[in-house]
Amino acid sequence: MTEALRTAVDPDHETTLELIETAGDSLCTLLGRCRVEYDGRAASTLDSGDRLVVLKPDGTVLVHTDEGQQPVNWQPPGCTHEADIEDDHLVVRSHRTSPDEKLVVRFGRVVHATAYEATDAAELVLTGTEADLRERILAEPSLLEPGFEPRATERETPAGAVDIYGQDSNGNVVIVELKRRRVGPDAVSQLNRYVAALDRDLHEGTTVRGVLVAPSVTDTARRLLDERSLEFVSLEP
Repeated sequence: MTEALRTAVDPDHETTLELIETAGDSLCTLLGRCRVEYDGRAASTLDSGDRLVVLKPDGTVLVHTDEGQQPVNWQPPGCTHEADIEDDHLVVRSHRTSPDEKLVVRFGRVVHATAYEATDAAELVLTGTEADLRERILAEPSLLEPGFEPRATERETPAGAVDIYGQDSNGNVVIVELKRRRVGPDAVSQLNRYVAALDRDLHEGTTVRGVLVAPSVTDTARRLLDERSLEFVSLEP
């Protein structure tokens, strides 16, 4: 692993330029003080600051600050990037042809640079999704309650599509809203809108029950459930 990694601490611009130019299919990271300019569908300038720039072998460029999970500037896969030294600055340019976009990063100083021959053939496998929760209930409806019969999924209502539409043992309509994590008042309000929409849409005299399914709810959400005569079932995906 170490043979595939090249790193430079507080390098001069010539050392960093050589690292970038000889990186080939390596993943490069540059940490330092830089200014960022973008010109394309819009135009932007990010004045000098300490940032992490990632150059991926597929052409992706990411510019990260010390806050947030999203880059402040980026270029998608398929772009070309090159580097040069101009006026005592290391300049990294990324160009996209369609649409025509240019990202220019000017480093006054690089404090750390790496080039690593990264390989990753693994596929992301998601677990614990709302789809998993839906499949659990469809496979074993009694998890919701004895006698529950699912009739449809993603059934459209005037307020949107409900996750599971079914009927209880007494013939009442049951609307099931699924959430894979602990939820708050917003989920209760969403379920209430579905119930109210079906109350207006179905035949007079039809009872519509709303059931929120999630691992847990907040105290505020539980109070709202009680106030609006809605129900809660604790279930993990």
